[in-house]
Amino acid sequence: MSKNVSDVLSASMEKVREMVDANTVVGTPITVNETTTLIPISKISFALASGGTDLAAKVAGQAGTFGGGAGCGVKVTPMAFILVQGERVRVLPVDEPASSAVERMVEQIPALVDKLSDLIAGKKADISEI
Repeated sequence: MSKNVSDVLSASMEKVREMVDANTVVGTPITVNETTTLIPISKISFALASGGTDLAAKVAGQAGTFGGGAGCGVKVTPMAFILVQGERVRVLPVDEPASSAVERMVEQIPALVDKLSDLIAGKKADISEI
């Protein structure tokens, strides 16, 4: 049985290797113009499960059979872009969208603080003009 399970695992891992290669993590560069190039960067997650068993022969004297299977799930998530403009290189992260109202509210706090700061600074400027 262990050889059969090993064969199932080997075949499954080979298929995962075919799907997930270095070109999936660091994507093919996209040239926007002569001086600008974008390189996509992704995160890859995958899960693999497999199993099997030896089944007894129904007729005496025959060899038993092996029953097994495998399953795999792959998730590719864009994480960032590397922006190359002439001599300048920057990393532009890709933010995941907020999944709840609380996360959306927390994301809005910096913008709210900036607006309040501008409002307070504006009122102080109005008072100093008097």
